[in-house]
Amino acid sequence: MTSIAFTQTDRSLIGRWWRTIDRWTLAALILLIAVGGVLALAATPAVAERLGYDTFHFAKRQMVFLPVALAVMFGISLFSPTGVRRFALVLFAVFFVLTIATLFMGHEVKGASRWIKLGSFTLQPSEFLKSTFVVVAAWMFANQHYREEFPGFLIATGLYAAVVGVLLLQPDFGMTIVVSVVWSIQFFLAGLPMLWVVGVAALFLGGGVGAYFVLGHVQSRIDRFLDPASGDTYQVSRSMEAFLNGGWFGTGPGEGTVKSFLPDAHADFIFAVAGEEFGLFACLFIVLLFAFIVLRGFLRMFKEADLFALIATVGLLVQFGLQAIINMASTLHLIPTKGMTLPFISYGGSSALALAIGMGMVLALTRERKRGGAHD
Repeated sequence: MTSIAFTQTDRSLIGRWWRTIDRWTLAALILLIAVGGVLALAATPAVAERLGYDTFHFAKRQMVFLPVALAVMFGISLFSPTGVRRFALVLFAVFFVLTIATLFMGHEVKGASRWIKLGSFTLQPSEFLKSTFVVVAAWMFANQHYREEFPGFLIATGLYAAVVGVLLLQPDFGMTIVVSVVWSIQFFLAGLPMLWVVGVAALFLGGGVGAYFVLGHVQSRIDRFLDPASGDTYQVSRSMEAFLNGGWFGTGPGEGTVKSFLPDAHADFIFAVAGEEFGLFACLFIVLLFAFIVLRGFLRMFKEADLFALIATVGLLVQFGLQAIINMASTLHLIPTKGMTLPFISYGGSSALALAIGMGMVLALTRERKRGGAHD
């Protein structure tokens, strides 16, 4: 009782944060990060040895990334909605410029220039660009709702075109799809006229068909998905074997074999390692964690009066959930393969930090506050 009374009377920044934060979502995110740490220990040693590194090279790096990501998420969750807007705007400007810079000085991997090499660390600016764009677009949409003379829809559309243009030049068609879906949902929530809905749907359908005929790597992935005999399906085939080997309860931590053969076992195909070593029930637990975080965030938005917070939070949660769905569906051969990380679980510093920024903003925007007011 004394502890509860102390919490209620504590007027410090941390005290207010603890009273207003969604503790269930926070706990689920911490648990997801912990799962990522366990799977990093399971999946990365074999990959490191195959590449000639120290056995725990990737594991040790990930054990640095994850606590830093947790600290970043906590720090951003302290922000007010106004602080979130300003923070997102600054980061959007910085990472938009850096994303453009990758076209001229990018570190090329598998035919795409998406990274900037900083010593032993490679930064993928577009990972940070996509979450900050969601918040900036939500700000523009909400502003037009409150001030009809403000050209928020036009600005948001212009920013979307600029972001998509840069992503396609890298090229990164998968991230373009994610950004497009999220932007469309935000536009719909902001009051997109039905005629525009039809127009946007037609534009995306035409864009998808055009990408198939213009972008060779997109056509190749779709063809291999529809007809496995038409090309190399090595990673997907090994991934499916891993799930079959794992069965209900898995082969046991460290006992799997797929990580010794899959080039991306620690990154895009880490879900296959989870399936082989920890089994179906563990995979379902991971799926439920993602579903809980996204659905709980949606439920909290039902009573949200601030249009900016509503549009931004829904956009960030859709982006988070869609990225997880794409990764897991690719691993299970339910959709064409796409190099997209599993949030907080796949290896990668840029991904972990960018996701921490996005989910930190979700925690900040879903904090309880007085109706019509904002956080302190």
